[in-house]
Order: sequence, then C-alpha cells, then structure tokens
Amino acid sequence: MADQIKIRAQINGDLTDIRVLMQHPMETGQRRDERGQSVPAHFIQTFSVLLNGKPMINGQLNTSVSKNPLFSFRAKGIKSGDKLAVTWTDNRGEQRQDEITLN
Repeated sequence: MADQIKIRAQINGDLTDIRVLMQHPMETGQRRDERGQSVPAHFIQTFSVLLNGKPMINGQLNTSVSKNPLFSFRAKGIKSGDKLAVTWTDNRGEQRQDEITLN
C-alpha cells in the first residue's frame, strides 16, 4: 500500500490554506535503471479533494509531474470540525485515501 497522503490545513478567518503531499514514485516510463532496463510507467492519474464528502477538486495528472507531488491552494467557507479527504488512483489501479478533521 502507498504511503499516507499528508494533508495540512490552516484556517485564517474566511480563508483556509490547504497543502496536500501525495507520496508516489511518479515514474514516466522513459527512465532506465542501472542495468539499462526501462522503468515501467507508474503515476497518479486522478485525484480528488473532498470537503465533508462533497467534491471540491477533481484533477488529472500525467507523467510530467515530479515524484511526491505537492499541491497548495486556498478555499473559502471551511470551518473547524470539517472533514477534508484526498483520494488518488494511479495507472496501475492502486488507490489511496486519507482524511483529516480540521481544528
């Protein structure tokens, strides 16, 4: 199973700063290992950010995104006690979901 998604959120009045670190190798399929063998493509294809179970962001990634992608954004209307969840699915069908409750 993939490493935990790190979700950080800081509420500042009406705005909340959110940072999401999705730990994933994000291989392009174009790199070669030390023996000259192609390293198979392995990357996050889709991700979602949910607030209290409702979609806030739905995104698609590809091979051009670096290892362990970090996303940062701001949102309005989030309050203490809300649940923020992040999910992703990669090109091998692997999935990960993690959730935090905001303080």
